[in-house]
Amino acid sequence: MITIAVDCMGGDHGPEVTLPACREFLDRHPDAALVVVGLADALKSFSHPRATVVVTTEVVTMDDALEVALRKKKDSSMRVAIQQVKDGAAQAAVSAGNTGALMAISRYILKTLDGIERPAIAGQIPNAKGGATTVLDLGANVDCSAEHLLQFAVMGSALVSVLSGDESPSVGLLNIGEEVIKGNEVIKKAGELLRTAAKTGDLNFVGNVEGNDIFKGTAAIVVCDGFVGNVALKTSEGLASMFGTFLKAEFSRNILTKMAAIAAYSVLNAFKNRFDHRRYNGAALLGLRGLVFKSHGSADSLSFGNALNRAYDAARNNLLDRVQVRIAKAAPLLAVADAEA
Repeated sequence: MITIAVDCMGGDHGPEVTLPACREFLDRHPDAALVVVGLADALKSFSHPRATVVVTTEVVTMDDALEVALRKKKDSSMRVAIQQVKDGAAQAAVSAGNTGALMAISRYILKTLDGIERPAIAGQIPNAKGGATTVLDLGANVDCSAEHLLQFAVMGSALVSVLSGDESPSVGLLNIGEEVIKGNEVIKKAGELLRTAAKTGDLNFVGNVEGNDIFKGTAAIVVCDGFVGNVALKTSEGLASMFGTFLKAEFSRNILTKMAAIAAYSVLNAFKNRFDHRRYNGAALLGLRGLVFKSHGSADSLSFGNALNRAYDAARNNLLDRVQVRIAKAAPLLAVADAEA
């Protein structure tokens, strides 16, 4: 039985989205259970044979400062959900709440793995191959050292190996060009570390990649700092939203555009669905001593359900253990990198 703790109060819509998603998730996964966490009034109508309700008195809002979320709201639904993982009552936690607060609370309660200085947010961006490119970091670490980028690559490889079954997924370093001489000093140093890791067999590093390679699917994993990664993520979501708006506009313009749109509807709709970011919702907070997944704040029930699915898959496939194995294997290289730093 895989048990997931859910912060039902997080996100833009809270229980009106999270609770229907939880019920549908339980119906689809007979070997799963949920610890549903939130305010009493919000959860009073929710019941399921495989759900445990845990009532809290506080909620971390999207506008709360980190100090408020971490120090003052100790009975928040977010914190209590993560505490379930710490206490062993759940194998993973999922929240659509404040990203900064979720990372801070998760790091405070669960702590980081040995060999990892900074946890990273790893999410998936749809690509032209019909799958998705895993990108990290997506916003947890704005300023990163070369050593941090190496750690992200190791953790990302463990994540993708669990999700895809590929034990040696390809890793690319996001840069302004494919040439080794391109990029700032941090990126150049990170490239050196990653090439060393490739020579020792610790990583399947394929070299520098550019922004368009994320959408091409050139590498299974793309490593970057959180500033760049978050921009790439929001760009991906914006393109998907823009395409949906375009389809609606073409159906409403005039009879000729309506006829053309109807004729091409199946192709256009398939394209829209392929790049629908809701299908890939659920970013992993990697580097912690427990599994935590971040759902998009504006997620609907379908999207939040996919975040639950990702947490379930990670727990079922022992993602945490596999990350630790990868880190242990790469420990000599990480230690050398830290010493040089």
